[in-house]
Amino acid sequence: MFSLPARPRLLRQRHGRRRALAATAIVAALAAGVTAALTLRSPHSPAPGTLTVATWNMCGIRQWHCAATGSPERKRRALTGLVTDDGARVVLLQEACAGDVAAVRRTLGTSWHTAFRPYLSRDAVGRTTPIRCAGAAQGEAGYAILAGYPLVSVASVPAQQPTVGVTRGILCATVKTPGIRVCDAHLSPAHSDAAHPGWEFRDDQLKALAAAVPSRRTVYGGDLNVNPPGPRNPASWVWPAGPYTVQRECAQTSATSRAARPTHASGHKLDYLFTGLERSRCTVRDLNASDHYALVMRVRTG
Repeated sequence: MFSLPARPRLLRQRHGRRRALAATAIVAALAAGVTAALTLRSPHSPAPGTLTVATWNMCGIRQWHCAATGSPERKRRALTGLVTDDGARVVLLQEACAGDVAAVRRTLGTSWHTAFRPYLSRDAVGRTTPIRCAGAAQGEAGYAILAGYPLVSVASVPAQQPTVGVTRGILCATVKTPGIRVCDAHLSPAHSDAAHPGWEFRDDQLKALAAAVPSRRTVYGGDLNVNPPGPRNPASWVWPAGPYTVQRECAQTSATSRAARPTHASGHKLDYLFTGLERSRCTVRDLNASDHYALVMRVRTG
């Protein structure tokens, strides 16, 4: 059965309280009338037939208002912790630096693999230039997939982008061993086109993302830069069919539910994981190294 994480006040608890968090989550779920079926296992030994996937915007590009969110070393430790402490075997990353992702992959060992795409800056005459991170050894800034399995059929998904401004994107790959298609997306926020600030791109980008995945054996998401659809979100119209219906979101508790805990320090939910597989766990993790929280989901792959 699907279980909810503990109350929001526990968001900033650190690793040493992991067992207490799990116990509190069970009590809270039972008190709410939700049947909880959690098996406490070491994240170092994931349950057979399961896959844990995380998404995290690292806020690693210091010039993008990230200077106060932690050093590169701190972010690398936090990313490594998603694997060693939370058991993630696939991590979708945004606002990451190529050098940091490569360093974490080396730390994790030769069984780990990465796919990376840089952000591009497009000027008024159409010239594009890769955006670089501030540190000398950090290399290009971009979005990436980090996986403890070989990645095959790696491909970028075309979608409309600002005519002048930052080109973000969608990157998909098949995780070879369980045969799951994963897609990492970083969508354009509102007013992101310097030449046409009123133009909206998220509707086209979300349609492209939803169309790029199979109906069931998939996990997709990332930093979608939009709140969940609902009466309080005037941008709800950008959401296509597929998310929340054909595939369910990490924290979705029913077919009609769109509520979820915030994933950004501003109090908004901007980060998502959707899947056609059965979910067995969903957790929001404040890694204390970004203005975004990590979203961690376990699915059954059998």
